[in-house]
Amino acid sequence: MAISKKIYFASDLHLGVPDAGRSRQREKHFVAWLDQIKGDCAELYLVGDLFDFWFEYKRVVPKGYVRLQGKLAEFADAGIPIHYFVGNHDLWQRDYFTEEFNAIVYMDPVRRNLYGREFFIGHGDGLGPGDHGYKAMKKVFRSRFMQWCFHRLHPNFGIGLADYLSRTSRKKTGHKDAIDYGEKEFLRVFCREELQKHPEIDYFVFGHRHLPQEFELEKGKYYINLGDWISHFTYLEVGDAGVFLRHFPLDRDPVRADAHL
Repeated sequence: MAISKKIYFASDLHLGVPDAGRSRQREKHFVAWLDQIKGDCAELYLVGDLFDFWFEYKRVVPKGYVRLQGKLAEFADAGIPIHYFVGNHDLWQRDYFTEEFNAIVYMDPVRRNLYGREFFIGHGDGLGPGDHGYKAMKKVFRSRFMQWCFHRLHPNFGIGLADYLSRTSRKKTGHKDAIDYGEKEFLRVFCREELQKHPEIDYFVFGHRHLPQEFELEKGKYYINLGDWISHFTYLEVGDAGVFLRHFPLDRDPVRADAHL
């Protein structure tokens, strides 16, 4: 009997924090999940912040993460499409993932029709109302000039500096990721506004917030947050049978993202 193929989503590993030992444990856990899904994976969506910091020099990338990269190479060699959305911690992606893993890299959210359902997919940073300081900073960091300036730094200094700043930022604001803001959640507000313009969208799928959530915006329309691989180890599974928000190792009773099916 033919295996029913599925599409998988995961985000927010933040590899590199809080230290090398615990980062490697999470990396191994994620690779074990990739091993489990490889047999029935039609496509893999990595929805941002796989790394707590990532920058590509012309001939240098951050040290480590070889277990994850080796597994992604296996997926690529097996012909499984890899979709990589840059997050706020790994927005300095260039062509490494495209060249090594044939990944399609997205700088902005996209729309996709998957198994007859319309999806809006993105990391989630900078969407919705407020957070004007971050939105302005994001434009600066995504500018070619800013990246050119950073390229002038020696990798030992540049990567070390950026890693320090990333860790400092997480210490100051990381606690906000654990807060459920309910109806004031900026991504929920964004989804509701987007639905007014595009009522054909069935699912909004984001990372960034680190809280695994599924919320029915209106009948048959859902906001889903993928959670993270720091505390929750959650992922999304999409297939003929439906859309499921799951935990690895698998729950006996996974949270259904489309309970109406």
